[in-house]
Amino acid sequence: MSRILIIEDDLLIAKMIAKGLRQWGFDTKIIDDFQNIIGTFRDYDPHLVLLDISLPFYNGYYWCTEIRKISKVPIIFLSSRADKMDIIMAINMGGDDYISKPISMDLLTSKIQAMLRRSYDYAVDPPQLRFRGYVLDPGISGLCHGEERISLTKNEFRILQSLLEHKGRIISRDKLMLKLWDSDEFVDDNTLTVNINRLRKKLKDHGFDDCIVTHKGQGYSIYE
Repeated sequence: MSRILIIEDDLLIAKMIAKGLRQWGFDTKIIDDFQNIIGTFRDYDPHLVLLDISLPFYNGYYWCTEIRKISKVPIIFLSSRADKMDIIMAINMGGDDYISKPISMDLLTSKIQAMLRRSYDYAVDPPQLRFRGYVLDPGISGLCHGEERISLTKNEFRILQSLLEHKGRIISRDKLMLKLWDSDEFVDDNTLTVNINRLRKKLKDHGFDDCIVTHKGQGYSIYE
């Protein structure tokens, strides 16, 4: 499990990032002592650092320089300052990438996965998707919790996978159809509805009521 150190003084943003990354299978730690960042860095030994520019005591540029004295760990700057000179400064100080706020979790997660692949020369395993204590397991094409199994058809699995990848957000019917059939051509729209209803019933039979929400004219979402 890759360890991500989050150096961000806005606790709401830091917690939002940490929660989002944990859903994708990352281990995370939020800095709480901004005078002892290097000490925390050494203890946690992260695979990647997310670093804000505006911080108490010393800014992110300073801490990037200090980290670079002892490590080549990938560093992604996060900042509401999107001026060209800020980006140039961040890269010149040793940063590997720069993301402007407000942060898109999809973009951040993609950049982290790509950075880890490039930096450590390994393929990042697909993150485990979890739902109410169960893990979505491609090996069994279903959900598992210990010895318990909820078997799913291929289409049910793909639908649930897509919903969990966008947990709490709406995913359109078009995107779901593309996920299922790699094309939205020659697909009966009712076929998706049938698959959604079958998945709903299967989840309900295992005690998961009302977890898939229909948003009329928009698509579907899933909630814990």
